[in-house]
Amino acid sequence: MITIVGIQFRKASKIYDFEVKDIELNPGDKVLVETEKGLSIGMVVMLPKMVSKVEIDKPLKQVIRKLNEKDEEKCKFIAKKEEEAFQICLEKIKERDISMKLIKVEYLFDLSKAIFYFTAEKRVDFRELVKDLAKKLKTRIEMRQIGVRDESKMLGGVGICGREFCCSRFLSNFDLVSIKMAKEQNLALNPSKISGACGRLMCCLAFEYDIYSELKKNLPKPGKRIKTKLGDAKVIRQNVLLQNITVELESGGVVTIKPEDIIKD
Repeated sequence: MITIVGIQFRKASKIYDFEVKDIELNPGDKVLVETEKGLSIGMVVMLPKMVSKVEIDKPLKQVIRKLNEKDEEKCKFIAKKEEEAFQICLEKIKERDISMKLIKVEYLFDLSKAIFYFTAEKRVDFRELVKDLAKKLKTRIEMRQIGVRDESKMLGGVGICGREFCCSRFLSNFDLVSIKMAKEQNLALNPSKISGACGRLMCCLAFEYDIYSELKKNLPKPGKRIKTKLGDAKVIRQNVLLQNITVELESGGVVTIKPEDIIKD
């Protein structure tokens, strides 16, 4: 049996399992961990638990220690270096006239590598830029192109709902979002109304899609002719949440009825 703990490296990011030995950890604790890239800082988000070794697909990296005062000071130092590296990279991008947008810079805890996140409309030749940065910063350089949804997740912000972006607050993965989901919820297909800051369809369109699809099964579609307790009628519109429909009676008049008022053949 071994003890594992769930750790995130960014808010709302994927949770990774790490082995922990003789360290008491609680959710919210910052820890220094060994990763395939090098030493990194993560946050405990799941309580330690005992699991059998046979349940583990491959050997896990280990939690080295909780962050101490020296580590916290180093984190502040690293943050300043990331700001400096960001400005240096911006200058080099401008000098070489490269069509890319720099989003963020991250240093590994041991300063052995600096990772530059950027967006670009097409493939970018950044080989000379990497040479410039390596010469200036004296460390290994990794350029990582990300999508516009990842950009919004990384930078954060406030959506049209007035709340923090879902992607940067709690979504660990981007699910498929389609225009069909907006149609199913009777939303106006106005790009400015159903698109997020990233320019893509809002992630929240997927949240209620399943329940709307389920609730609509009880309601006839607009335009359909039905028989009701009040007589034959044509469906004008649905109210999915209230579970009723508005119909135009052949005998005259417009009324709102419930599904139980429909006479089935």
